[in-house]
Amino acid sequence: MADLAAARENMVESQVRTADVTDIRIHDAMRELPREDFLPAAKSYLAYADIDVEHADGRWLLKPRDVAKLLQGLRPMPGERALAISAPYAGAVVAAMGLTVSTADAADPLPEGSFDLIVCEGAVARAPAAWLAALAPGGRLGVVERDGPVGKACVYVKAEDGVGRRELFDSTPPVLAGFEAQHGFAF
Repeated sequence: MADLAAARENMVESQVRTADVTDIRIHDAMRELPREDFLPAAKSYLAYADIDVEHADGRWLLKPRDVAKLLQGLRPMPGERALAISAPYAGAVVAAMGLTVSTADAADPLPEGSFDLIVCEGAVARAPAAWLAALAPGGRLGVVERDGPVGKACVYVKAEDGVGRRELFDSTPPVLAGFEAQHGFAF
């Protein structure tokens, strides 16, 4: 286990901090949470690699760098209500930061209520309308949108007059099953 603790520390120092993630609360949570606990035992050795790792059929943990940058872009605050969609590790990180976290699989209906923060690990072609509708006023959704070889990690913010979208960085996680782009034929 000492090797995994060292790998966890190295992940924060070499993959997270070097990617301009300056929120020390994220560093602290990632140092404490055993990322290998979110993977099947046969894949635990991949927990700290700089890759997206499949943790369930068609479901991935984002690269440590990407999940940290996405969470920093969401600016989680203690006491906020969060929803982790197919995001077990990201949900645990924000829970360690003092947020109340509900979970859902991307294929399931969302829990009742509205959320200050919603995060998804894995990519979608475009943020589903239901996810945006579940944001509380001032709420933020963090998701990777991907319709090609490279996706964009985005933050959506719900305001009184609508929802704004901001791209944060390039990211290449696999697209979640059922959330692929629907390309049609046009003349």
